[in-house]
Amino acid sequence: MAVATTWSSVFPVADARSAHEVAAGCIPRERDALLAFKQGINDTEDDLVSWQEGNQDCCRWEGITCDNATGHVVELDLGFWTSFLADQISPSLLSLEHLESLNLQYANNMVGKLINSMGQLNNLTMLDLSHNNITGTIPLGIDKCSYLWHYDLSYNHLTGAIPSWLGNCTRLWYLSLSNNLLTGHIPHGFESCAALLTLDISENHLSGAIPPGLGNCTSLGQLYLSSNHLTGHVPSKIGMLGHLSDLDLSNNNLDGMITEEHLLGLKNLEHMDSSHNSFSGPLPLHFGSRWLAELSLSYSYFSGPISKYICQLEFLLVLELSYNFLEGELPHCSRKSSLVYLLLSNNNFSGKFPSSVRNYSRLAFLDLSRNNFYGTLPSWIGELVNLKYLQLSHNLLHGDIPPNVTNLYCLRHLNLARNSISGVIPSSLSKLTAMTQANSTKHGSDKSCTSNNYGTMKKEIWLVVMKRQELKYGTGFFDVLSIDLSLNKLVGRIPDELTSLNGLLNLNLSWNHLSGQIPAEIGAMKSIESLDLSRNNLYDEIPTSLSNLTYLSSLDLSYNNLTGRIPLGNQLDTIYSENPSIYAGNIGLCGPPLERNCSGNNGLEHMNQQTSEKVYEPLLSLYFGLGSGFVAGLWVVFCSLLFNKTWRVSYFRLFDKLYDNAYVFVVVTWGMINDKETTS
Repeated sequence: MAVATTWSSVFPVADARSAHEVAAGCIPRERDALLAFKQGINDTEDDLVSWQEGNQDCCRWEGITCDNATGHVVELDLGFWTSFLADQISPSLLSLEHLESLNLQYANNMVGKLINSMGQLNNLTMLDLSHNNITGTIPLGIDKCSYLWHYDLSYNHLTGAIPSWLGNCTRLWYLSLSNNLLTGHIPHGFESCAALLTLDISENHLSGAIPPGLGNCTSLGQLYLSSNHLTGHVPSKIGMLGHLSDLDLSNNNLDGMITEEHLLGLKNLEHMDSSHNSFSGPLPLHFGSRWLAELSLSYSYFSGPISKYICQLEFLLVLELSYNFLEGELPHCSRKSSLVYLLLSNNNFSGKFPSSVRNYSRLAFLDLSRNNFYGTLPSWIGELVNLKYLQLSHNLLHGDIPPNVTNLYCLRHLNLARNSISGVIPSSLSKLTAMTQANSTKHGSDKSCTSNNYGTMKKEIWLVVMKRQELKYGTGFFDVLSIDLSLNKLVGRIPDELTSLNGLLNLNLSWNHLSGQIPAEIGAMKSIESLDLSRNNLYDEIPTSLSNLTYLSSLDLSYNNLTGRIPLGNQLDTIYSENPSIYAGNIGLCGPPLERNCSGNNGLEHMNQQTSEKVYEPLLSLYFGLGSGFVAGLWVVFCSLLFNKTWRVSYFRLFDKLYDNAYVFVVVTWGMINDKETTS
């Protein structure tokens, strides 16, 4: 967007000098008009204290510039430095017939409608009424201002259509009507504005197609059409704007394809944002300009691979292609790159972790999440020492967390969730000093961690999974210090050293195979707001220091093997009342807020229980082994008899012989017993 400027300091009004150099005094009629203007405002801070009837020479008043020869007021500049309140623009200003520059930007709460008779000020070259609360439509009278080159009504509440007469202002260099409530189509009259350098009509409710005639405005350097309701294809005549440096078509309903025909003529393009549209087809093979610094095409339904031409954009700082249907491997770029933002999430990219990222030494934001990248995290990831944001979740990565990831001393957000990362959590994560309170100021306190910020991304939406939900952040995202290693295959204990990261707001280690105790000094993580250790194999008691986490608003310790009394604390009680499942699946926990009471010898019982479990586990293994061996042997004998006829016949003959012998033995023995009884 164009930035408001004190234009008189950039393009001084012709034939005018400061008030103190004016030879001729101010014209009485014009002095009266200025005093009438002052009476119509509420000068709360006395900014216009010099505007007094006793001070006859109005050319010496603050904000006034007069013509050196005639004494006529030619410039009225009350922008930025004043803080008065005005109901509307006073008609008395119409008496300043020789006025060439009128600047009332940021004139706090100026309301009401613009007067149509402002066209009487036909010498106006600059009119800036931006950042007020002006309502109504754009007045028709301005079309008589044939010398007008700067016209800014942005950040008001103007309604209605953009008047076609603006096309008559053939000297117009700068036109900004952004951030209003304008409706209707973009008028075709702009085709005649050959001198126009900046056109900003973003943030309105404009509809219809982009007029192909805009391609005739060959002097255009900045074209901002974002955040409207524009539809249809982007006209190929846009490619005729050879001087264009900024092109913003984002947040519309544009469709069709973006091809080389649109871009090859844009040799000076530096910033292109076409995100949040409904385009189709592949990305262009060529983007025309070698000077591109920002390329944002997210949420736009593009498909196919990324062209290797991207590797030639040596000045590219931002590549934002998230939320498309792009696929294939990333092009291998061998040359060094200036990239600061590489945001490719929510696509269908595949292949091993892209090795060309190693060449992006300035990279501060890397988001490859929700793709199909596989392989291990490379050890050279620790060489990207400017990284603040590392988001690799929802891929197919495996292997250990590289120990030298702790070289990323600027890192403020680490997300490796939902991969197959294994091994232990490195205790050296405590070296991520940007996650400590001492360095948790915005963007980090280390100057080397602030040198790579690129302000154009401030409008981006950043997603963080914390507090059991996916939260959306804008610029406040940079204050959210987070580690998310959930849904992996991590083992071992939670390192005690991790508790030194006392600037963390979010720590999520859930759905792993972690064991051991919760670190006793967990309460040292004073800033933590969301802590999720659920679905692991943690055991023993919950540390009492947990109740010291006064900022904690979301806690989940469910489905572990925790035992003992739950620590007391108002904060923990509040969290439990909002989510009673935070201790679920831990049958050994007792005490308030649970209904399960703790006995006096709870600690001793817990120790005996652990001892008995240790004795019982080997016996259980022995019995299980014996039973398995017996069943296996029985099946071997059965299968041998079933499938071998000779063995089966021999077995049954043996069985018959044994049966006969047993029968004879029983009969003889029984007869002998009966004979003895008879004799007796």
